[in-house]
Amino acid sequence: GAEEPGMEAEAQELPLGCGGGGGSLAAGRSPEGEERPEPPQASVSNGGDENSARELVELKVIWNKNKYDVKFCLDSTGAELKQKIHSLTGLPPAMQKVMFKGLLPEEKTLREIKVTNGAKIMVVGSTINDVLAVNTPKEAAQQEVKAEENKKEPLCRQKQHRKVLDKGKPDDVMPSVKGVQERLPTVPLSGMYNKSGGKVRLTFKLEQDQLWIGTKERTEKLPMGSIKNVVSEPIEGHEDYHMMAFQLGPTEASYYWVYWVPTQYVDAIKDTVLGKWQYF
Repeated sequence: GAEEPGMEAEAQELPLGCGGGGGSLAAGRSPEGEERPEPPQASVSNGGDENSARELVELKVIWNKNKYDVKFCLDSTGAELKQKIHSLTGLPPAMQKVMFKGLLPEEKTLREIKVTNGAKIMVVGSTINDVLAVNTPKEAAQQEVKAEENKKEPLCRQKQHRKVLDKGKPDDVMPSVKGVQERLPTVPLSGMYNKSGGKVRLTFKLEQDQLWIGTKERTEKLPMGSIKNVVSEPIEGHEDYHMMAFQLGPTEASYYWVYWVPTQYVDAIKDTVLGKWQYF
């Protein structure tokens, strides 16, 4: 009976020793009265939010030269990560291109695509205000070009293009699928000719917001924002392929022409270059 007051005092001190959470005597002190370390719990190190019982991963989100350090649940999906990025940057999920070893799949979890601590997540995209500011002059230029084209004969009949088209379809041209729109492939678009009749390939570096135009001699790395317009037209007699030009300056001499572009990628190319991301 004489020991009971001491035991009562010790019981009152227990919540402080347990970090404020109720627990058993074994969790706070040993029978001899000495403090015992609490067993490690993942939920303690991960904070007190709703994800505290789940494993978090530290990410470095990079967008528009800004870097954000983010802790995010490893079992959350790519779509949920997009919502988090929206809260950080104001960039709507539909306008985001999120890159981790390629385009981040929205339906898979970060654990499934093997995201690890310290991983860099690249985000490409513009806010709605930025898109309106950039696309308004581009759309006006596009309308002017279309009006001018309507006054001329079809592009593929013009002499400057016939000298390339008369060479015929390249032996290594990529297969085409008429009447279908597809996303850009993960590999460069190849097996095409440029205006001089040389082989050319197009590589879309979304994480760098660049278009790479490669030939045997060199590779030009063009910022997407430097391309003012994209013109395309089906090739007569081979309507499953297009001829396409990227407008790099104010005159026709600044157009970079590419021939034998598979038709299923034409819309995806235009939307990517002109900053319209909803097709992806």
